[in-house]
Amino acid sequence: MDKITNIGFLGAGDISLLHAEAIAHLPTARLRGLWSIDAAQAAEKARAFGCQTYESAEALVADPEIDAVFVLTNLETHARYATLAMDAGKAVLVEKPVAASVAELEALKACAEKNGAPLAPGHNYIHEPALQRTRALLDAGKLGELVAVYILYNIHHPEDVARRYPGVIRHILTHHSYILLYLAGAPEAVSAMKSVVHYAEFQGEDLALVNLRLKNGALAHFCADFAADDHGGDSWTFMVKVLGTKGSARFSYGDWVENAPGPVHSHTYSAYEYGVREEVRYFVEDILGKGKAPLSTIDDAIACQKIVEACERSADGGREFPL
Repeated sequence: MDKITNIGFLGAGDISLLHAEAIAHLPTARLRGLWSIDAAQAAEKARAFGCQTYESAEALVADPEIDAVFVLTNLETHARYATLAMDAGKAVLVEKPVAASVAELEALKACAEKNGAPLAPGHNYIHEPALQRTRALLDAGKLGELVAVYILYNIHHPEDVARRYPGVIRHILTHHSYILLYLAGAPEAVSAMKSVVHYAEFQGEDLALVNLRLKNGALAHFCADFAADDHGGDSWTFMVKVLGTKGSARFSYGDWVENAPGPVHSHTYSAYEYGVREEVRYFVEDILGKGKAPLSTIDDAIACQKIVEACERSADGGREFPL
């Protein structure tokens, strides 16, 4: 019989729903328990997930029955809790953005190396089969020379939800950045603009557009938008499009839509759930079970952070920013 990996959650917000569902679909994993700074939220989620609660993060990571910890707290505490878990000898998956700065990410990398602890960024989109096929086509030269990469995100977020996040550049463009790294490698320069379209009080940007130049001369374009949904034909709700001199590839949320609202969004975009499910399967069965490296590593998280910070500086200063 395959060994069962016991998992603990630090944090019990909306994203815990998808991780708990992913574990429930995985016969080789079990959610043993969770902790949240909000005790009522922790109790509610534990009842829903059929697991126990812990009085503190320290108590959870000290449980010898727990093999791995998912850090699902707010961004500002990711580094603290991931370090706590790795120092306790646990394997760790950290939701994106993995940390708030390059310095924190480099400290996490050093902590993982010191403890021999598997550490995986929560970079779920690259677990999508369509994006893996796209990379395979690029690597094989079947799309020819890379010309352009477009990564577009347009999903409305109410202001009270947006306040949980640090703005679309840091919260959403982290996804765009690791997807670009996975498909095409690191850019050499970025030029960004940001705006606030529909928030009355929240000061974080709800719209950002970024152009990036890649080392081979190809260009990429990022859009991150909390201000509006796109329910038009061939929607840009979330889309990745790659153009080469000999072909193209596309991945779109619009191909899998449930006409039911999610916890935040007006519709349920099924691809995201399945991407998280495959991410968790890979973490448990391939990283922990077979010793494989993450598809996106802590070094990739560092490269993502550098891209995001360059976008922020460019948007604030109104100029192209070299990397």
